[in-house]
Amino acid sequence: MTDTSARPSDAAAAATEATTAPESEEAKIAALVEALAKEAADHKDRHLRTLAEMENLRRRTDREVADSRIYGVTNFARDILGVADNMARSVAALTKELQANADDGVKSLLEGVELTERELLNVLEKHGVRKFEPLGEKFDPNLHQAMFELPDPSKTAGTVAQVVQPGYMIGERVLRPAGVAVAKGGPKPTVADVPSNDNAGEPGGAAG
Repeated sequence: MTDTSARPSDAAAAATEATTAPESEEAKIAALVEALAKEAADHKDRHLRTLAEMENLRRRTDREVADSRIYGVTNFARDILGVADNMARSVAALTKELQANADDGVKSLLEGVELTERELLNVLEKHGVRKFEPLGEKFDPNLHQAMFELPDPSKTAGTVAQVVQPGYMIGERVLRPAGVAVAKGGPKPTVADVPSNDNAGEPGGAAG
């Protein structure tokens, strides 16, 4: 008669299969969860990087727009400085004696010249162009152009003794350095007289 009961080896295999099947399924689920978590982290990282790049692009664009607004008139402003110089020379030629002896018509003309110069400077300043005359300041090659030396024992050596031609700034940049005469023969400058790079681009400081 045939023994229909399960053999010990078959029973052990069935028991092993019964216990390992759930464990295998759990391992698959755990691996899947881990893979999904890694994929989600990768997506989050790429998303954050994209946001950072977009923010940097926005900031660069804002800076470029601001620079374009401020410095877009640079070439025009540089060309118009010749007109400003001529106006300044005309006003400088109008001595008080000349104005006092002029008739009403000439006085009106002289006043018109002065008014035109002021209006021209106001228009330039409206567009970010500022005139500066660094008389008495420490000579700074970033802002000033030395035209000649002027012996003057009463002035600190290395300071601006005379402004031959005014300088102009546009925004924080030098549009045209001031043409100056530099004092020599006077007392030596102190440490406090030396221009500081902390004020880059400002009249009286170092340009950037």
